[in-house]
Amino acid sequence: MKFKFSIVLFLVYFMFRVSCVASQECATYVNTFIGTSNFGATYPGPIAPRGMASVSPFNVSGKQNKLEKDSRWLSNPYVYENTFLTGFSQVNLSGVGCPDLGVILVMPTTGEVKTNHLEYGTTYSNEIGKAGYYSNTLDKYNIKTEFTASTRVGVNKFTFPKGKSNILINLGLGLTNEQGAMVQVVSPTEIQGMRSVGSFCYNSPEDAYPVYFVAKFSKPAKKFGVWKKPDVYHGEEAKWMTYNGKTRMMERNTKMVVGDSIGTYFSYEFEKEETVEVKIGVSYVSIENARENLEKETGNKSFDDVYKETFNQWNSLLSRIKVEGGTEDDKINFYTALYHTLIHPNTLNDINGDYPEIKTGKIGNTKGTRYTVFSLWDTYRNLHQLMSLVYPKQQSNMVKSMLNMYDENGWLPKWELNSTETFTMVGDPASIVITDTYMKGIQDFDVNKAYKAMLKSATALENNPLRPGLKNYLEKGYLVVGQRGPVSTTQEYNAADYAIAVLAKELGKTEDYKIFKKRSISYRKLYDKNYKLLRPRNADGSFYEPFDPLAGANFEENVGYIEGNAYQYAFMAPHDVKGMIKLYGGKKSFVNELQNVFDTNQFDMANEPDIAYPFLFNYVKGEEWRTQKLVRELANKHFRNKPNGLPGNDDTGTMSAWLVYSMMGFYPVSIAEPTYTITTPVFDKITISLNAEYYKGKELVIEKSGNKEGVIHEIQLNGKPHKSYFVNHTDLVKGTTLKIILK
Repeated sequence: MKFKFSIVLFLVYFMFRVSCVASQECATYVNTFIGTSNFGATYPGPIAPRGMASVSPFNVSGKQNKLEKDSRWLSNPYVYENTFLTGFSQVNLSGVGCPDLGVILVMPTTGEVKTNHLEYGTTYSNEIGKAGYYSNTLDKYNIKTEFTASTRVGVNKFTFPKGKSNILINLGLGLTNEQGAMVQVVSPTEIQGMRSVGSFCYNSPEDAYPVYFVAKFSKPAKKFGVWKKPDVYHGEEAKWMTYNGKTRMMERNTKMVVGDSIGTYFSYEFEKEETVEVKIGVSYVSIENARENLEKETGNKSFDDVYKETFNQWNSLLSRIKVEGGTEDDKINFYTALYHTLIHPNTLNDINGDYPEIKTGKIGNTKGTRYTVFSLWDTYRNLHQLMSLVYPKQQSNMVKSMLNMYDENGWLPKWELNSTETFTMVGDPASIVITDTYMKGIQDFDVNKAYKAMLKSATALENNPLRPGLKNYLEKGYLVVGQRGPVSTTQEYNAADYAIAVLAKELGKTEDYKIFKKRSISYRKLYDKNYKLLRPRNADGSFYEPFDPLAGANFEENVGYIEGNAYQYAFMAPHDVKGMIKLYGGKKSFVNELQNVFDTNQFDMANEPDIAYPFLFNYVKGEEWRTQKLVRELANKHFRNKPNGLPGNDDTGTMSAWLVYSMMGFYPVSIAEPTYTITTPVFDKITISLNAEYYKGKELVIEKSGNKEGVIHEIQLNGKPHKSYFVNHTDLVKGTTLKIILK
């Protein structure tokens, strides 16, 4: 039944290959199955760029190995190896580490209506996944399914065989750990309702929130109804309840039905093969807004119309970067990675500008785009830098969204999801993103408000949700054992403080600059020269015993670090590399200790703390070849044109952003500074279109020549020798040609 990826997708890509190369239709290189295995947590279904709505096949609640959703750690609605499908969810998250959303499951069937997903679920075959489109065949029913999406509407298309057919909307299933829904049949062609979601990473359950929807069907149902499965009673009442625990089938019910395990069915009798389209508009504000989103975005448009529009949107954005040379797989890996970076942060506001404010309970309104899903512990390291370079208007709106959250909530976001603050992970990453954006020349936001917000999170000792343990940090320079991840959290605070220092200097706040610059290097107090590692300290200043520098790898709980061990955090101070070189005993010792991380397999490509390590060799003259070698090897080993082609969780595009930069031959190694470091590009030529609203140059061109298997011999900037492996953002966006010559 899994006649899937290897043959079907090969044919799809082969058909597109010639036209794509000729016309640079970059969206045809997207393989949406990359990352759907190996815990990459992506999904193969369609979404518009930064879309609110998305459609994914849902195969994580079924019969494979007798698994249900909570039998293993799953944060995504689809796993490539699974075979049992129970519907198609209409709102989803891509590349996250915890389950949420994955709700409003639509499922076509034939024959009698069944409401138990284990009974109506089926295997499937003939999968096709590409930018803005997904399709498969449901084996049990011989139904062809097709899906596309606009920004706020999922479009479902089902081709049924002759006979009795049904379309179910199951509101009981989902990835979220929240329960509760309501649904109402409005007419034989329309349904409206709500599903409660939330508790991302099992945090903030009190902040559960609704996602509203309206579903419109292209053909009126012959029969329709609502089902509800109540709880089972075991006491005295059970003796009298003939309906105890039994699913109620409420035919032609048009009342609002509320419950946990509820859903609707629309049934048809077809005399021949027929197609039904179901458009589902969503909103986080109201049913009325969901209906308006549906009508204004898709109206009377056909499935093909919507798909064409969404494909063109993807193609336009992906074509901002055009590559020449490299293999077919190189192009697929590159454009799929770029595609993944354009999913989150995604749109929160409705088409009329409405969105739910964070914490206030009010409905706000924006004339721009209110973005959501800020996985900032991950994305501050490279994704936002990529957005600033290639999509600066989007990045500007992302910063404005963060500042609006500060207005509403009193704090900058940490890990925000649909106007709920989940407080997932550690640190104060919004400050880093804002400073980096400003220093890149994107300055059309209220920088004084931003600076005020950054200072608040860095100084408030009472009820500070962003920087727990700040009192210890200010007094000692570090967090102590007993506080969460004291070593890594100290390093995260250091990074944020460095960002504040950089912005303070830019704004002429000299005293603030001195204070925060000094704070940014306090990680050095955790250095243990005997281990040549950063080590947790107790409240009395002594080093924690017993110390196991390997503890913490593979997400193991440990005393000192968050999602990593001592080696994976040893060099996580990219703003202070010169200081680290001195701390580690000079250049030779620094290089040896850094190389040892790779030689002993302590480097973790699947997580963020050490993600910049391969590029740190560029800080030592004569050792730059190590960066080139490692980046090439890591990219080839961990990123492939296969379902398991990501090293692990994509972290809302962070891993993909690493690959995009690495394949282009430069990387934003130092946080909050407009500086890139150079390595060997994969492609012979990369052309990045620059936004004239923010940058003077029309395009940035990167060229590679010479021995393709060699190391960098010379770097030229606009035809002149460039003696450094570092280049300033300002120089590149003037309209520069960066040439890298290998020998």
